[in-house]
Amino acid sequence: MKDSETPGWAGPLAGIRVLDLTRVLAGPAASLALADLGAEVFKVEPPGTGDETRSFPPFRDGESHYYLSVNRGKKSIVVDLKTEAGVALVRDLAAKCDVLIENYRPGVMDRLGLGYSALSALNPRLIYCAISGFGMTGPLRDRPSFDIVLQALSGALSVNGESGGVPHKLGIPLGDLVGGINGPIGILAALHERNTTGRGRLIDISLLDGMIGMLGYLAQLAFFTGQDPQPQGSQHPNLVPYGAFPAKDGSIIIACLTNNFWGRICRALDMEQYSLDPRFDTLEKRRDSREVVNELIAGFTREKPVQQLVALFTEHNVPHAPILGITDALEQPQAVAREMVVETAHQVLGSIPIVNRSIKFPGDTQPVPTAPPVLGQHTDEILREFLGYTAEQIEALRASNAVA
Repeated sequence: MKDSETPGWAGPLAGIRVLDLTRVLAGPAASLALADLGAEVFKVEPPGTGDETRSFPPFRDGESHYYLSVNRGKKSIVVDLKTEAGVALVRDLAAKCDVLIENYRPGVMDRLGLGYSALSALNPRLIYCAISGFGMTGPLRDRPSFDIVLQALSGALSVNGESGGVPHKLGIPLGDLVGGINGPIGILAALHERNTTGRGRLIDISLLDGMIGMLGYLAQLAFFTGQDPQPQGSQHPNLVPYGAFPAKDGSIIIACLTNNFWGRICRALDMEQYSLDPRFDTLEKRRDSREVVNELIAGFTREKPVQQLVALFTEHNVPHAPILGITDALEQPQAVAREMVVETAHQVLGSIPIVNRSIKFPGDTQPVPTAPPVLGQHTDEILREFLGYTAEQIEALRASNAVA
């Protein structure tokens, strides 16, 4: 089933079929990653409303910005899982797919007869990825979860915000998006394993586990010191200077990751006398003199416009960046050169800009992703071309309200 509008190399997962029983963000982000890599993704949506995010404003011609953001490259089929015929249809799809992804609460799919045990009996090669807030085990397994809840329980929220202030949630919904990272990693590993064993497996993805895994050196810092790291704003707990500094017309990020960069920063800011100053010549000394060092830097940067600082830091090879808004970030020359924004044809909206795949394969070019589907856009196509249903069978499913 190749979309006639997207000829060429689909990607390294071409030929892999994914049954997508996900909604909102964590699950759709996982199936999106597989679609970007070339898998054919069948997104199963309930009749009437579809994925809940189709109702999230703002809209353009009835289409939600939220739904469009994580459903490119997929095919939509409307199935009512409250009907026996709808459940039977999903079982038929699972019998022929390589991967199933779902992000209902643990136990929901089992009650529908669509859990791993039931479907692996039909298709032993099926890789079944269950994504949930807290995973299949533990005292919180049945609790609903949202991005901000996961940020809070993981400790990530506690270190985000200005020093001495109230912690803030991350601007990016990483508590959900971590499912779009760990889910595909587990699936790709299981696909590799299946080449040897011939069997699929169940994958249990907990978003809280994923967020705790993202703590990185902050967790190790707590292990070492026995104290919780505190919010530092854009600064680093151990590296100075590191973070946002005022400019005449905005702000700029400076990142002194190693001692080597300290000398470069001093030369760029015409403060070379401080590069060997015994008060600031090691990472530890600068950390302990954070306020003094930061004010030395800010005293220079606040008198210069951002673009002049960018030129100076570029000349002296200092890690830096202007703080861009979303629109400027999408339009910056680097993003343009990497084709991170492309136009695609939507059935209702016409030509629309979308964010492109973030993984590139030099030597081979993938076509522009197909637009996020309108509700049920591919129902007949999937039933007819993938499952081989006759027109009479499709009509019978419609008559029973199993599909729409």
